[in-house]
Amino acid sequence: CQPVPKPESRVEVCDLNPCPPRWKVTPAGPCSSSCGLGLAVQLVTCVQILHGQEVLQEEHLCPVAEKPLTSVPCVIRTCSYEWSFSEWSECSTSCGNGIQTRQDFCLSSLTHKPVNPLFCRRFPKAIVVRGCSAGPCPEQQGSQPPGAELQPATPATRLTAAAAATERRHKNLDIPLSAGPREQTEPGGGEEIFLLGVFLTCLYCPGVCGNLFLNATGIINMTGVESRDCTVAIGRPLREEISVTVLESSLNCSAGEVLLFSGRMMWRTGCRKLPLSLINSRTNTLIVKQRVVLPGNGVILQYNSRTATKKYYQDCDQQLFGPQGKIVNPVQLPEERQEVVCRTFITVAPRQRISIRALNTDLGPEGNQTHFNYILVRDVSTMKTVVFRGKQQFLWQSTGSQAEIEFHE
Repeated sequence: CQPVPKPESRVEVCDLNPCPPRWKVTPAGPCSSSCGLGLAVQLVTCVQILHGQEVLQEEHLCPVAEKPLTSVPCVIRTCSYEWSFSEWSECSTSCGNGIQTRQDFCLSSLTHKPVNPLFCRRFPKAIVVRGCSAGPCPEQQGSQPPGAELQPATPATRLTAAAAATERRHKNLDIPLSAGPREQTEPGGGEEIFLLGVFLTCLYCPGVCGNLFLNATGIINMTGVESRDCTVAIGRPLREEISVTVLESSLNCSAGEVLLFSGRMMWRTGCRKLPLSLINSRTNTLIVKQRVVLPGNGVILQYNSRTATKKYYQDCDQQLFGPQGKIVNPVQLPEERQEVVCRTFITVAPRQRISIRALNTDLGPEGNQTHFNYILVRDVSTMKTVVFRGKQQFLWQSTGSQAEIEFHE
């Protein structure tokens, strides 16, 4: 181009339309669990680039359906300790029904040697006693009805008067309280008493969104709902797990519509290839959340319950579904002390919140407290925990519809 005159260089100012607001995610915070599966909280904000600077905007200016999750699953490392068990003993009787037992011990996954049971105290432990049958006794031949089978024995429980009255009051609503809080039978024994309440009086509200389903099986139609975020919960007694099949789906994946399943031991999201897909809760509760942008879209779910394939609870655990109840936790005598953490799981309808009030607590003298003697309350939606010690009375309120109480020592 040398023979051709070169034009003068110049710079022209241009002003394109500003970039639309977008979601910004900061790195996730610390994992809620030091080992095994936990949750990490990340900060999600709506920002926009203006004149080369990042400016914070109101959240409604960003596409709601594309908002990233504020809590994400995390695993720092596998847990270093786990429960191990000996072989089952012989049946305690030579005929008829008896029991079998086995020994449990805490095992280090690094050395594969037993360690102090305190290292495994936070992990669920499988059963160590079960029923067995050595066949009918001679004098009982022919007395057993055809098809009768031995059922594993479970500890007998009795409702306190207040809990029994509450259960009768809500029996017609099909809202089971639990297998029943254990009644204090030792005279003069200490106890912790808690009252469970729900902020809202609506049990089964109009429409499907925000409700808790407690039947063994059912169909949930989440199509055509007015709310962009529609959440439902499914609850069953301990010892059961829930399986959900997506019968139909009209979600628009390209528009950011998505379906989210969450439970105590699972987390799953999806949009494409949803029809006829099967989701297993692995525990007795499951939360289903649908995020929809276009009116009329949604999914139709069918759920069923069955006996759990793996034990995810302890024999002293209990499940409450509300709307209100009483928890009485007897203090164990020294000779009955067990290296186990008893838990109470509380699940209410997604549009409701939980209030727990301690009426009477006695965890020992203030000067005689140990590191392992306390009550822990966990808000499942945020995975935040609060610890109470001594004779402290308290009022605790949840941010979500699920809570857990752990009674340590």
